[in-house]
Amino acid sequence: QVHLVESGGGLVQAGGSLRLSCAASARTFSMYAMGWFRQAPGKEREFVAAISWSGGNTYYADSVKGRFTISRDNAKNTVYLQMNSLKPEDTAVYYCAAQNFPRIATMMRDGYEYDYWGQGTQVTVSS
Repeated sequence: QVHLVESGGGLVQAGGSLRLSCAASARTFSMYAMGWFRQAPGKEREFVAAISWSGGNTYYADSVKGRFTISRDNAKNTVYLQMNSLKPEDTAVYYCAAQNFPRIATMMRDGYEYDYWGQGTQVTVSS
């Protein structure tokens, strides 16, 4: 079992930045691919970004490419999401998730391919 705890959310003006963190309890954190997803009120959950277990491969939704950066520090059992140039449409609850065994690249964007989820952190971007 893996316990994931997100932090770093908050209220920011459009154009601003936030960095989300997700701390994992697993001793084998370095073996897990990690992802960030978000869900806005009245909308379905959507993929934001993902990173392979080694950090060598990253994946982004088109809507955040060039603005968001996913990274991980396996020594700290933590994955990050640096969000720059935030827009009001980025407002959502952001969730981190973990895969407990390797999947092919096309599965990195599918929330159903993730085995563990955090409780979420709210990000609100004002215009």
